[in-house]
Amino acid sequence: MIEVFCQWSVKVKKRGDDTKYVAKVLARGVECDIALLSVESKEFWKGAEPLHLGCLPRLQDAVTVVGYPLGGDTISVTKGVVSRIEVTSYAHGLSELLGIQIDAAINPGNSGGPAFNDQGECIGVAFQVYRSEEVENIGYVIPTTVVSHFLDDYERNGKYTGFPCLGVLLQKLENPALRACLKVPSSEGVLVRRVEPTSDARNVLKEGDVIVSFDGVHVGCEGTVPFRSTERIAFRYLISQKFAGDVTELGIIRAGDFMKVQAILNPRVHLVPYHIEGGQPSYLIVAGLVFTPLSEPLIDEECEDSIGLKLLAKARYSLARFEGEQIVILSQLIDICPACKDKYLVFEFEDNYVAVLEREVALAASTRILKDYGIPSERSSDLSEPYVDSVGENQTIILPDLGDSPVSNSELGFDGLLWA
Repeated sequence: MIEVFCQWSVKVKKRGDDTKYVAKVLARGVECDIALLSVESKEFWKGAEPLHLGCLPRLQDAVTVVGYPLGGDTISVTKGVVSRIEVTSYAHGLSELLGIQIDAAINPGNSGGPAFNDQGECIGVAFQVYRSEEVENIGYVIPTTVVSHFLDDYERNGKYTGFPCLGVLLQKLENPALRACLKVPSSEGVLVRRVEPTSDARNVLKEGDVIVSFDGVHVGCEGTVPFRSTERIAFRYLISQKFAGDVTELGIIRAGDFMKVQAILNPRVHLVPYHIEGGQPSYLIVAGLVFTPLSEPLIDEECEDSIGLKLLAKARYSLARFEGEQIVILSQLIDICPACKDKYLVFEFEDNYVAVLEREVALAASTRILKDYGIPSERSSDLSEPYVDSVGENQTIILPDLGDSPVSNSELGFDGLLWA
């Protein structure tokens, strides 16, 4: 059993033991909903036996889920079968990775509990359930392939670096006329609609290219690739098996000509982050005005209706043009505010909205506000370093045409579009 008392305070205890041991968080994989803990006490490990990770199960294989659902103090065991294996949306991490769907009962508190096969091997970790009035008994398990990727990533880099992406918006090529127009001779491949400016793929791929293979594996016109012996799975699965910094070879058709190119895979750069590293957002307080970068947790907290349609559209559809870009660049404000010697602080926002503060009055008010509300500092600790512009003075940034881009939180567009 694991108890979390605050962000960095975690205690664990063994079944049948009342002693709670302090655990250290070594790594957190937000996308894959996994954390790696370490317990220094030797007493905790006495009599403990490691679990053996099993292979990916087959459909209808029996599965047993163990955990502490609904806040119970004693262990709970539920049984079922594997009903589906596919690339699944991870609700907590807002990512898409391989998942195992089972019909065994999974309830709040089961998350983090192991799932076993008939041989007693661990085939994954329970982590979410689908709830609806129209369906029942749909639970999900993180497979050992994802768990092993997380552990290998930590072992390679000494930290969690994340799952990479190719950084392209793809369209299926099921339409024969579209394939003929693109000079694709066979029923395969996916069309590159857009390449993210922050991805390495921008150096080798163009809009209108057709990706027909990934490291020698042929990509079907539905955006799927062979999986095991008689199955197919989403193209994104192959990318998720890679690590940050890996080089992949892509077979593409460009204007009817086949060629091979290489691209470096790295984690996707989000203009609006889905999660806040460290648990506390960056902020700057000036005379009671709090500046903070836009993030998905902030959108959820403020509710989408109060955020405003224009800002919400930017959060949903805009792409980061360079690493470190934010919709609100607080680091620039931090340098500008103390350096300003004019009588007024003038903040210019979109749509020509202007906010003006008298500088000396604002500085005095900031000190009083911090004291009255018990705020330790006018800025978050991560903003104490001088601002370094990641875009050089002589560089020109071309704003992408958003058009009718259908990007959403789950990195899926309308039917026929998928993010890799």
